[in-house]
Amino acid sequence: MKSLFSLALASLLIAAGTASAADAASTPVSGAPAMKASTDMSEGEVRKVDMDTKKITLRHGEIKNLGMPGMTMVFQVSDPAMLDKVKTGDKVRFTAEKMNGALTVTSIEAAK
Repeated sequence: MKSLFSLALASLLIAAGTASAADAASTPVSGAPAMKASTDMSEGEVRKVDMDTKKITLRHGEIKNLGMPGMTMVFQVSDPAMLDKVKTGDKVRFTAEKMNGALTVTSIEAAK
């Protein structure tokens, strides 16, 4: 009976160690390279550029790293200079991240 209890306890400890190792592996580390999913660019069309509020409205396809289907929505931009590079009607490729609780375009380029 004592060996059965020891075996059960050892199994629980091993399972707990495996779970915490998996959690640690999925936790992002500051300064670590971003995962590939976050670097995949999404396709979109510029619907509006608002220089005053430093926001851009995009009609976009799926944004995989955010788990977001295609729709039209307003984004903040990480660098207001990006807004100088685009105009309403432009077809673009962009990346977006959730930064400080807001969906933010972090890069944008003309679609090829």
